[in-house]
Amino acid sequence: MEHGETSFHNIIVTGGAGYIGSHVILSLLLTRKFKIISIDNYSNSHAESLERVSKIARESLPVDASEEDKFSVIIDDRKVDLTNSLAVREVFEAYGKGNIWGLIHIAALKAVGESGTVPIEYYRVNVAATITLLQLMDEFELHRLVYSSSAAVYGIPPKIPTPETTALKAKSVYGRTKAISETIIKDICQSNPKWRVISLRYFNPAGAYESGQIGEHPVGIPENLLPRLAQMAAEQVEGPVNVFGNEYNTRDGTCVRDYIHVVDLAEGHRLALEALSDGSLQKTFGNVAGNNVNYKAYNLGTGHGKTVLEVVNVMKEVTNFAYEIKFGNPRAGDAPTLTADPALAKTELGFSASSDLERICRDLWNWQAKNPAGYGTQRAQRS
Repeated sequence: MEHGETSFHNIIVTGGAGYIGSHVILSLLLTRKFKIISIDNYSNSHAESLERVSKIARESLPVDASEEDKFSVIIDDRKVDLTNSLAVREVFEAYGKGNIWGLIHIAALKAVGESGTVPIEYYRVNVAATITLLQLMDEFELHRLVYSSSAAVYGIPPKIPTPETTALKAKSVYGRTKAISETIIKDICQSNPKWRVISLRYFNPAGAYESGQIGEHPVGIPENLLPRLAQMAAEQVEGPVNVFGNEYNTRDGTCVRDYIHVVDLAEGHRLALEALSDGSLQKTFGNVAGNNVNYKAYNLGTGHGKTVLEVVNVMKEVTNFAYEIKFGNPRAGDAPTLTADPALAKTELGFSASSDLERICRDLWNWQAKNPAGYGTQRAQRS
């Protein structure tokens, strides 16, 4: 089958081979409504992830699946760097004007600490490349976009849980790249009513697909707490667990964060994409202030926070691993508490983050235990 010859919507997912991207693609494929084009430069991801996603989706097909259904689970995997505009253009040209229905933009540099040491690189990748992508979308008549933003755009918010109406006052370079990109996208929507865009501000994704076939495998030592704890228990990373600050005004003195299961997060992306369909425009954007502005931001989170020590304790129960904890000074710009107010996404998108921290940790450990060193190293099941 050639591009554009099926009844499925063609969807580009940038960063498709990454942790969040692979789960988003799986969520889309399981609906049997979409044909996926993944754009990823593999700087922090692995090709094996998309092979496994395709396998899961293929195995979910009914025994009498049509040839079109079988074709739909084959991912068009493009190894492309978004900063290479000519290479990105080739992807659009392969499908032609008007033949790509929507785009989910996940690819970005995302290490908060690193962003302050190499700010130019973060602005180049997270902002400049996004502008190039938007220009190509407009040229090829693609105006449906789901943008993966971050709770980092809020900085240290004055209200907890934090609603979408909160002013964007990012404290990190990473957070500012997301806030700037959101501003650019909103300005584009205001200038051209053809555009329809949803920005998703999510908090702390964690966990893995329940089968343990796909999960998080960062290149190098993970900076985020939960994958680091999982790799420690799998003896891939040595301790201790560095906890930055234990004198905050929280339950146990450590920072509170809103942990959302990556599968719930992926479903949020799917719901946002479907909210951009012609039949959903009034419901999605009908209450947006301003004329013909089809732009809206939603928080994706649980609305409930867990402290660093609470997370460590749950992982200790799940893994039976004795973590050594080392307390250090607070990091500049760290909010004591950061949790989402997800009410708007629940009401308007039908979004629900139903998995609790124990489920997140169990699914994460299921992935790590089966794949101690990540992709390409799946451990055989015991009978």
